Amino acid sequence: MKAIVYRKYGGPEVLRLTELGVPKPGPHQVLVKVQATSINSADSRMMRADPFLVRLFNGLFRPKKRQVLGQDVAGVVTELGPGVTRFSIGDEVFGETPMNAQGAFAEYTLVDERSLARKPTALTFDEAAAVPLAGSTALQALRDLGRVTGGERVLIVGAGGGVGGFAVQIARALGAHVTAVCGPRSVELVRSLGAHEIIDYSTQDLARLDATWNTIIAINGYHSVLTYRRLLAPGGRYVMVGGTSAQLFQALLF
Repeated sequence: MKAIVYRKYGGPEVLRLTELGVPKPGPHQVLVKVQATSINSADSRMMRADPFLVRLFNGLFRPKKRQVLGQDVAGVVTELGPGVTRFSIGDEVFGETPMNAQGAFAEYTLVDERSLARKPTALTFDEAAAVPLAGSTALQALRDLGRVTGGERVLIVGAGGGVGGFAVQIARALGAHVTAVCGPRSVELVRSLGAHEIIDYSTQDLARLDATWNTIIAINGYHSVLTYRRLLAPGGRYVMVGGTSAQLFQALLF
């Protein structure tokens, strides 16, 4: 099968089109013929080893565990591993590939059956492939870590991106009052997704605002942890979704 691989860290120039053998599903794994995939910032971070912590997971000097990127996948089940009970051959599915194995930038990929769902008939393969990583990240940030409930004030920094777009819609569905931070090109899109208030970071400095929020979702945020702490209401929750190495270490430190 054809696949896009990278065997050293760097920019897009390290990607190569090559031939690989079709993988064989193990226990509770499903072989999926890829119809569509999507590109997330996670793929870029893995490829570039940025932040440095990527190297601790994927290989210090060169990628060892995950040489085929592509976490999101939508496709058709073509083979079942031992013990699979949730799917049958021919099912149209979508989900996430494991981080420590081959991704979906290939003609076929292996996915644990627990990481797949049946593709809704109303969605195309392209649409379904854009949902898993960004959608589940936003859901975990708001529901599980942010513990957002109806009537709370929620600030979403980075609302114009993939995770941010889902976060705005999920926060609204949870009954929150949503303030979204984005760039000027994303203002109308974010407004159409349901944000109550929009802060254009090109004209307003979030750090200088005299306001607080019950939950702050900082998606690749560019402010320090201390700035976000000042913007939290008493008992508020700050959820960090990605970010620079410095921000990761700040979050661990504080």
